[in-house]
Amino acid sequence: MNTRRDFLKKGSVAAVAAMAGPTILNAADSSIPSESGSFNKKHKLSILSYTFNRLVNRGMQDIFGYFETCKYRYNLDAADLWGGHLKDFKERYDKGTFIPFEDEWIANVKEALDERELCIPNIAADGCHVITFDVERTELQYQNAKEHLRLAKMLGVGFVRFDTGPAWQLPDGRTDWTNEEFDFIVKRYQEYAQYAYDNGFKIGAENHMGPSGVWKNLKKLYDAVDHPGFGVCIHLGSYKGATPEEKDLYDKESAKIAVHTHIPMNIINGPLEEKMNNLRNAGYEGYYNVEVPARSGENPYENAAYALAKVRSVFSKWDLEDAKS
Repeated sequence: MNTRRDFLKKGSVAAVAAMAGPTILNAADSSIPSESGSFNKKHKLSILSYTFNRLVNRGMQDIFGYFETCKYRYNLDAADLWGGHLKDFKERYDKGTFIPFEDEWIANVKEALDERELCIPNIAADGCHVITFDVERTELQYQNAKEHLRLAKMLGVGFVRFDTGPAWQLPDGRTDWTNEEFDFIVKRYQEYAQYAYDNGFKIGAENHMGPSGVWKNLKKLYDAVDHPGFGVCIHLGSYKGATPEEKDLYDKESAKIAVHTHIPMNIINGPLEEKMNNLRNAGYEGYYNVEVPARSGENPYENAAYALAKVRSVFSKWDLEDAKS
Protein backbone atom coordinates (compact mmCIF):
# COMPACT_ATOMS: atom_id res chain seq x y z
CA MET A 1 0.00 0.00 0.00
CA ASN A 2 1.30 3.44 -0.89
CA THR A 3 1.42 5.78 2.07
CA ARG A 4 1.33 9.56 2.01
CA ARG A 5 5.05 9.59 2.71
CA ASP A 6 5.73 7.17 -0.17
CA PHE A 7 3.77 9.48 -2.45
CA LEU A 8 5.65 12.57 -1.27
CA LYS A 9 9.01 10.87 -1.56
CA LYS A 10 8.43 9.59 -5.09
CA GLY A 11 7.05 12.92 -6.17
CA SER A 12 9.96 14.84 -4.74
CA VAL A 13 12.53 12.52 -6.32
CA ALA A 14 10.93 12.98 -9.70
CA ALA A 15 10.89 16.75 -9.24
CA VAL A 16 14.54 16.81 -8.24
CA ALA A 17 15.44 14.54 -11.13
CA ALA A 18 13.69 16.80 -13.59
CA MET A 19 15.82 19.71 -12.43
CA ALA A 20 19.13 17.94 -12.05
CA GLY A 21 20.11 17.22 -15.63
CA PRO A 22 20.76 14.07 -17.71
CA THR A 23 22.73 12.14 -15.09
CA ILE A 24 19.82 12.00 -12.69
CA LEU A 25 17.11 11.90 -15.35
CA ASN A 26 18.20 8.38 -16.22
CA ALA A 27 16.61 6.98 -13.09
CA ALA A 28 14.14 9.06 -11.09
CA ASP A 29 13.69 6.61 -8.24
CA SER A 30 15.13 5.88 -4.80
CA SER A 31 18.08 3.97 -6.26
CA ILE A 32 19.67 6.91 -8.06
CA PRO A 33 23.06 7.97 -6.63
CA SER A 34 21.85 11.37 -5.46
CA GLU A 35 19.05 9.81 -3.40
CA SER A 36 20.65 6.68 -1.98
CA GLY A 37 21.44 6.21 1.69
CA SER A 38 25.15 5.80 1.00
CA PHE A 39 25.16 8.99 -1.07
CA ASN A 40 23.51 10.94 1.76
CA LYS A 41 26.03 9.63 4.29
CA LYS A 42 28.98 10.52 2.06
CA HIS A 43 27.77 13.98 1.05
CA LYS A 44 26.49 16.37 3.69
CA LEU A 45 23.56 18.34 2.30
CA SER A 46 20.94 20.44 4.06
CA ILE A 47 18.57 23.31 3.44
CA LEU A 48 18.25 26.19 5.88
CA SER A 49 14.68 26.46 7.11
CA TYR A 50 14.78 30.21 6.40
CA THR A 51 14.15 29.09 2.82
CA PHE A 52 10.54 28.64 3.95
CA ASN A 53 10.27 31.87 5.96
CA ARG A 54 7.23 33.08 4.02
CA LEU A 55 5.37 29.90 4.91
CA VAL A 56 6.32 30.33 8.57
CA ASN A 57 5.13 33.93 8.58
CA ARG A 58 1.79 32.82 7.12
CA GLY A 59 1.37 30.05 9.67
CA MET A 60 1.69 27.37 6.98
CA GLN A 61 4.78 25.55 8.28
CA ASP A 62 6.09 24.82 11.77
CA ILE A 63 9.22 22.99 12.88
CA PHE A 64 7.58 19.58 12.54
CA GLY A 65 6.33 20.34 9.04
CA TYR A 66 9.84 21.43 8.15
CA PHE A 67 11.25 18.11 9.41
CA GLU A 68 8.67 16.30 7.27
CA THR A 69 9.71 18.38 4.28
CA CYS A 70 13.41 17.61 4.74
CA LYS A 71 12.90 13.88 5.13
CA TYR A 72 10.07 12.99 2.79
CA ARG A 73 10.04 15.72 0.16
CA TYR A 74 13.81 16.10 -0.31
CA ASN A 75 15.22 12.85 1.11
CA LEU A 76 17.67 14.65 3.40
CA ASP A 77 19.22 13.29 6.57
CA ALA A 78 19.60 16.74 8.15
CA ALA A 79 17.39 19.64 9.19
CA ASP A 80 19.18 22.99 9.24
CA LEU A 81 17.26 25.32 11.53
CA TRP A 82 16.62 29.03 11.36
CA GLY A 83 15.44 30.50 14.65
CA GLY A 84 12.07 31.40 13.15
CA HIS A 85 11.05 27.74 13.39
CA LEU A 86 11.71 27.66 17.13
CA LYS A 87 8.97 28.17 19.70
CA ASP A 88 8.27 31.79 20.76
CA PHE A 89 10.65 33.19 18.16
CA LYS A 90 8.72 36.42 17.59
CA GLU A 91 8.82 37.38 21.26
CA ARG A 92 12.56 36.77 21.40
CA TYR A 93 13.41 38.42 18.12
CA ASP A 94 11.11 41.44 18.19
CA LYS A 95 11.31 42.27 21.89
CA GLY A 96 14.34 40.42 23.20
CA THR A 97 12.07 38.74 25.75
CA PHE A 98 13.77 35.94 27.66
CA ILE A 99 11.68 32.80 27.21
CA PRO A 100 13.17 29.42 28.18
CA PHE A 101 12.49 26.49 25.88
CA GLU A 102 10.05 24.12 27.57
CA ASP A 103 11.47 20.68 28.27
CA GLU A 104 8.31 19.05 26.90
CA TRP A 105 8.67 20.93 23.61
CA ILE A 106 12.35 19.97 23.37
CA ALA A 107 11.41 16.33 23.99
CA ASN A 108 8.82 16.50 21.20
CA VAL A 109 11.38 17.96 18.81
CA LYS A 110 13.88 15.26 19.75
CA GLU A 111 11.28 12.55 19.19
CA ALA A 112 10.39 14.00 15.79
CA LEU A 113 14.05 14.06 14.77
CA ASP A 114 14.66 10.50 15.93
CA GLU A 115 11.53 9.20 14.19
CA ARG A 116 12.73 10.68 10.90
CA GLU A 117 16.42 9.84 11.49
CA LEU A 118 17.39 13.49 11.11
CA CYS A 119 20.22 15.46 12.67
CA ILE A 120 20.54 19.24 13.12
CA PRO A 121 23.89 20.45 11.76
CA ASN A 122 23.16 24.10 12.56
CA ILE A 123 20.85 26.54 14.30
CA ALA A 124 20.94 30.10 12.96
CA ALA A 125 19.96 31.81 16.21
CA ASP A 126 18.56 35.15 15.06
CA GLY A 127 17.77 37.64 17.80
CA CYS A 128 20.64 36.44 19.99
CA HIS A 129 23.43 38.65 18.68
CA VAL A 130 26.14 39.22 21.22
CA ILE A 131 25.90 42.96 21.74
CA THR A 132 23.37 45.73 21.11
CA PHE A 133 23.32 49.46 21.84
CA ASP A 134 21.04 48.81 24.82
CA VAL A 135 22.55 47.21 27.94
CA GLU A 136 19.26 45.66 29.07
CA ARG A 137 18.54 44.21 25.63
CA THR A 138 22.07 42.81 25.45
CA GLU A 139 21.52 41.00 28.75
CA LEU A 140 18.19 39.55 27.60
CA GLN A 141 19.79 38.30 24.40
CA TYR A 142 22.60 36.79 26.45
CA GLN A 143 20.04 34.80 28.43
CA ASN A 144 18.32 33.70 25.21
CA ALA A 145 21.68 32.73 23.70
CA LYS A 146 22.37 30.49 26.68
CA GLU A 147 18.98 28.86 26.14
CA HIS A 148 19.96 28.14 22.53
CA LEU A 149 23.17 26.57 23.82
CA ARG A 150 21.15 24.36 26.15
CA LEU A 151 18.83 23.45 23.28
CA ALA A 152 21.82 22.58 21.09
CA LYS A 153 23.22 20.32 23.78
CA MET A 154 19.91 18.48 24.24
CA LEU A 155 19.29 18.04 20.51
CA GLY A 156 22.85 17.13 19.53
CA VAL A 157 23.27 20.14 17.24
CA GLY A 158 26.56 20.50 15.39
CA PHE A 159 26.93 24.29 15.24
CA VAL A 160 25.07 27.35 16.51
CA ARG A 161 25.43 30.66 14.71
CA PHE A 162 25.17 33.77 16.86
CA ASP A 163 25.50 37.09 15.06
CA THR A 164 27.95 39.58 16.47
CA GLY A 165 25.93 42.78 16.63
CA PRO A 166 25.57 45.49 17.62
CA ALA A 167 23.31 46.30 14.64
CA TRP A 168 22.93 45.97 10.88
CA GLN A 169 23.84 49.63 10.41
CA LEU A 170 26.26 51.42 12.74
CA PRO A 171 26.03 55.12 13.61
CA ASP A 172 28.23 57.77 12.04
CA GLY A 173 28.88 55.57 9.02
CA ARG A 174 31.45 53.42 10.79
CA THR A 175 32.02 49.88 9.54
CA ASP A 176 33.99 48.40 12.43
CA TRP A 177 33.42 47.72 16.11
CA THR A 178 34.85 50.01 18.74
CA ASN A 179 37.63 48.46 20.83
CA GLU A 180 35.21 48.13 23.74
CA GLU A 181 32.59 46.39 21.58
CA PHE A 182 35.17 44.06 20.07
CA ASP A 183 36.58 43.03 23.45
CA PHE A 184 33.08 42.34 24.78
CA ILE A 185 32.16 40.26 21.72
CA VAL A 186 35.37 38.22 21.88
CA LYS A 187 34.94 37.39 25.57
CA ARG A 188 31.30 36.43 25.11
CA TYR A 189 32.13 34.15 22.17
CA GLN A 190 34.90 32.54 24.21
CA GLU A 191 32.37 31.79 26.94
CA TYR A 192 29.93 30.26 24.44
CA ALA A 193 32.72 28.35 22.71
CA GLN A 194 33.86 26.75 25.96
CA TYR A 195 30.33 25.54 26.70
CA ALA A 196 30.01 24.19 23.17
CA TYR A 197 33.40 22.51 23.30
CA ASP A 198 32.55 20.86 26.62
CA ASN A 199 29.35 19.49 25.11
CA GLY A 200 30.56 18.30 21.72
CA PHE A 201 29.55 21.06 19.32
CA LYS A 202 30.73 24.45 18.04
CA ILE A 203 29.43 27.99 17.97
CA GLY A 204 30.40 30.92 15.85
CA ALA A 205 29.71 34.01 13.79
CA GLU A 206 28.74 34.60 10.17
CA ASN A 207 29.60 37.20 7.53
CA HIS A 208 26.15 38.59 8.14
CA MET A 209 25.38 41.40 10.60
CA GLY A 210 27.15 44.74 10.81
CA PRO A 211 30.96 44.67 10.88
CA SER A 212 31.09 40.86 10.62
CA GLY A 213 29.92 41.22 7.03
CA VAL A 214 33.37 42.59 6.18
CA TRP A 215 35.86 39.75 5.70
CA LYS A 216 38.81 41.40 7.46
CA ASN A 217 36.62 41.96 10.52
CA LEU A 218 35.35 38.39 10.60
CA LYS A 219 38.88 37.01 10.25
CA LYS A 220 40.08 39.37 12.99
CA LEU A 221 37.31 38.06 15.24
CA TYR A 222 38.14 34.43 14.46
CA ASP A 223 41.80 34.98 15.31
CA ALA A 224 40.97 36.84 18.52
CA VAL A 225 38.53 34.25 19.88
CA ASP A 226 41.09 31.53 19.15
CA HIS A 227 39.10 28.63 20.61
CA PRO A 228 38.52 25.07 19.32
CA GLY A 229 34.81 25.47 20.06
CA PHE A 230 34.54 28.51 17.78
CA GLY A 231 34.12 28.58 14.01
CA VAL A 232 32.50 30.62 11.28
CA CYS A 233 29.54 30.12 9.00
CA ILE A 234 30.25 31.48 5.53
CA HIS A 235 27.42 32.89 3.44
CA LEU A 236 29.09 32.41 0.08
CA GLY A 237 29.70 35.56 -1.92
CA SER A 238 28.37 37.88 0.79
CA TYR A 239 30.99 40.45 1.80
CA LYS A 240 30.04 44.08 2.31
CA GLY A 241 31.80 46.58 0.09
CA ALA A 242 33.73 43.92 -1.81
CA THR A 243 34.22 43.76 -5.57
CA PRO A 244 33.36 40.53 -7.42
CA GLU A 245 37.06 39.69 -7.56
CA GLU A 246 37.46 40.32 -3.84
CA LYS A 247 34.42 38.15 -3.08
CA ASP A 248 36.01 35.27 -4.98
CA LEU A 249 39.22 35.73 -3.00
CA TYR A 250 37.41 35.92 0.34
CA ASP A 251 35.42 32.77 -0.43
CA LYS A 252 38.71 30.94 -0.97
CA GLU A 253 40.27 32.33 2.20
CA SER A 254 37.21 31.69 4.35
CA ALA A 255 36.96 28.08 3.16
CA LYS A 256 40.00 27.35 5.33
CA ILE A 257 38.15 28.20 8.54
CA ALA A 258 34.50 27.51 7.65
CA VAL A 259 32.56 25.02 9.73
CA HIS A 260 29.20 25.71 8.08
CA THR A 261 27.92 27.34 4.89
CA HIS A 262 24.94 29.17 3.45
CA ILE A 263 24.67 28.84 -0.33
CA PRO A 264 22.36 31.49 -1.86
CA MET A 265 20.55 31.33 -5.18
CA ASN A 266 22.99 33.63 -7.01
CA ILE A 267 25.74 31.09 -6.29
CA ILE A 268 23.44 28.17 -7.17
CA ASN A 269 22.86 29.79 -10.57
CA GLY A 270 26.47 30.94 -10.93
CA PRO A 271 29.87 29.63 -9.84
CA LEU A 272 28.47 26.84 -7.64
CA GLU A 273 30.98 24.18 -8.63
CA GLU A 274 33.91 26.56 -8.15
CA LYS A 275 32.71 27.58 -4.68
CA MET A 276 32.08 23.99 -3.62
CA ASN A 277 35.51 22.97 -4.92
CA ASN A 278 37.07 25.75 -2.84
CA LEU A 279 35.54 24.22 0.26
CA ARG A 280 36.39 20.65 -0.68
CA ASN A 281 40.00 21.50 -1.49
CA ALA A 282 40.34 23.31 1.84
CA GLY A 283 39.30 20.16 3.70
CA TYR A 284 35.84 21.44 4.64
CA GLU A 285 33.94 18.84 6.68
CA GLY A 286 30.64 20.64 7.26
CA TYR A 287 27.30 20.60 5.49
CA TYR A 288 26.71 22.19 2.12
CA ASN A 289 23.68 24.14 3.22
CA VAL A 290 21.32 25.76 0.75
CA GLU A 291 19.58 29.03 1.68
CA VAL A 292 17.17 30.10 -1.06
CA PRO A 293 14.19 32.01 0.37
CA ALA A 294 11.42 32.55 -2.14
CA ARG A 295 10.63 36.00 -3.39
CA SER A 296 7.07 37.18 -3.90
CA GLY A 297 5.27 34.92 -6.36
CA GLU A 298 7.85 32.14 -6.17
CA ASN A 299 7.17 28.64 -4.85
CA PRO A 300 9.57 27.92 -1.96
CA TYR A 301 9.32 24.16 -2.43
CA GLU A 302 10.30 24.43 -6.09
CA ASN A 303 13.16 26.78 -5.25
CA ALA A 304 14.46 24.32 -2.69
CA ALA A 305 14.16 21.31 -5.01
CA TYR A 306 16.01 23.14 -7.76
CA ALA A 307 18.84 24.30 -5.50
CA LEU A 308 19.30 20.91 -3.86
CA ALA A 309 19.43 19.23 -7.25
CA LYS A 310 22.16 21.60 -8.40
CA VAL A 311 24.31 20.81 -5.35
CA ARG A 312 23.66 17.09 -5.74
CA SER A 313 24.81 17.28 -9.34
CA VAL A 314 28.19 18.60 -8.14
CA PHE A 315 28.38 15.77 -5.61
CA SER A 316 27.69 13.28 -8.41
CA LYS A 317 30.45 14.82 -10.51
CA TRP A 318 32.86 14.43 -7.60
CA ASP A 319 31.90 10.77 -7.31
CA LEU A 320 32.59 10.20 -11.00
CA GLU A 321 35.97 11.91 -10.70
CA ASP A 322 36.84 9.83 -7.64
CA ALA A 323 35.85 6.64 -9.44
CA LYS A 324 38.24 7.45 -12.30
CA SER A 325 41.19 8.25 -10.06
